[in-house]
Amino acid sequence: MDIDAIRREIDTLDTDILELLNRRAEEAIKIGRLKEETGNAVFDPAREKQILDRLAAINRGPLSAAALREIFGAIFAAHRLLEKRLAVAYYGPAGSFTHLAARVKFGAAAELCPVDTISDVFHAVEKKDADLGVVPVENTTGGVVPLTLDAFLESNLRICAESYVDIEHYVLSHCKSLDQVTRVYSHPQGLAQCRIWLRTNLPRAELISAGSTARAVELASSEGERGATAAAIGSAFAGELHGLPVLRAKIHDLPDNRTRFFVIGRLEPAPTGNDKTSLVFWVEHKAGALHRALGVLTEHRVNMTFIQSHPIKQTPWEYLFFVDVVGHTGDSALSQALTELRDQTTLLRVLGSYPEAPGRPVPQ
Repeated sequence: MDIDAIRREIDTLDTDILELLNRRAEEAIKIGRLKEETGNAVFDPAREKQILDRLAAINRGPLSAAALREIFGAIFAAHRLLEKRLAVAYYGPAGSFTHLAARVKFGAAAELCPVDTISDVFHAVEKKDADLGVVPVENTTGGVVPLTLDAFLESNLRICAESYVDIEHYVLSHCKSLDQVTRVYSHPQGLAQCRIWLRTNLPRAELISAGSTARAVELASSEGERGATAAAIGSAFAGELHGLPVLRAKIHDLPDNRTRFFVIGRLEPAPTGNDKTSLVFWVEHKAGALHRALGVLTEHRVNMTFIQSHPIKQTPWEYLFFVDVVGHTGDSALSQALTELRDQTTLLRVLGSYPEAPGRPVPQ
């Protein structure tokens, strides 16, 4: 077959795909009407995961599992908008990595609302100014985000879903070459995560801290093309928003730089068979108290994938523990473990059970 014949076949397939997408959209509209009548939430992460798992199981390739998730994630976002245009608050400003996480999860056409602080994300959802919120929780190189943990202690909102975004740093500038760059704006973490590259390639440039990588891109973009000497380290997405071209791509020192985000709201996703549950608990400041509490999980063969101590502001030298475990509160083993864990702790709160997102391996 020649290339024109193959292209004609692709055109035919594209027409078939378009027809099927519109048929699926019609069914999504029906679902939306039923959800409105019954009061069910539009965003259903458990159902979306079930669809992806089923398709991954029957996928014969050559599409990879990652490509399948990306394609159907976009389909979910587009068809979800036919049910309802969700308002999603995120930790801004526009162009931040949290904005990117929200856009990937809910689509560019969703009503994505930047707010100034992580606590403002929680407040927007609590006041029903937004249906859902997106906040960062941990980074592979920078560790946990304490402000997010603090916000959970002051809120009754639940974790509805999680996602991972690769943090890829770009040099963005109106400069035509690195030789023209005299100063570089970025968030302190962005500068730190590109330290070796900067020392090797821009050793004489002034490094200037900004409140966020998105703000850094905005500052560098404010210089016109003529006579520009500033650059920013940020995402390609932020560069697109502010019209700042890419000068160098993917300059971060560590290739596996990833941030985990939570979607917060009032939803309680149903079990999918591949879930996580996030907890926070407080044990007495006595020898062996934490060991006994964690022993409950071991006895019930509940895998713990994350633990982070967090100081109790009102009680110096005492700590809360944030923990992720494998499973859903609807699972028998985890339910029994939580019942026993309450007896071993002074305080225990379940922050949410939600489908596990691809991005970090879970121990078996």
